[in-house]
Amino acid sequence: MLTISPADERLLALLRENARAPAALLARRLGLSRTTVQSRIERLERGGVITGYTLRTFDEYEKRLIKAHVMITAPSKQAAGVESALRQIPEVRTLLSVSGTFDLIAIVVAPSIQELDRLIDRIGILEGVERTTSAIILSTRIDR
Repeated sequence: MLTISPADERLLALLRENARAPAALLARRLGLSRTTVQSRIERLERGGVITGYTLRTFDEYEKRLIKAHVMITAPSKQAAGVESALRQIPEVRTLLSVSGTFDLIAIVVAPSIQELDRLIDRIGILEGVERTTSAIILSTRIDR
């Protein structure tokens, strides 16, 4: 198991903010040398802590999208089929397996309320889905 130092944690936090930040900038913000930062990143990649880098879209584009949590109840025997069907829907950004009243939470996006309504209906009629409850996301207060 790879040991993560406090400096590694600070580096990971900076990379979460901007994974494309140059090593020189990261080094300045961390008070380390550029080669030390590059070595730490390579070690974190080799150790499986950093498994890839992701796309972040322009904030104005994201702000135009309607986002919602769709809580899904599905019998455990049908959960794999529901998951497979949800993977085929590009508007499903994230799928979480959870404990409690619901079995899954899908985080979805749509360009309008009408499209969101159709998307939620589409999810609700998937084979294996017993019930859905939705909550539209009004704003994001913390995004790390």
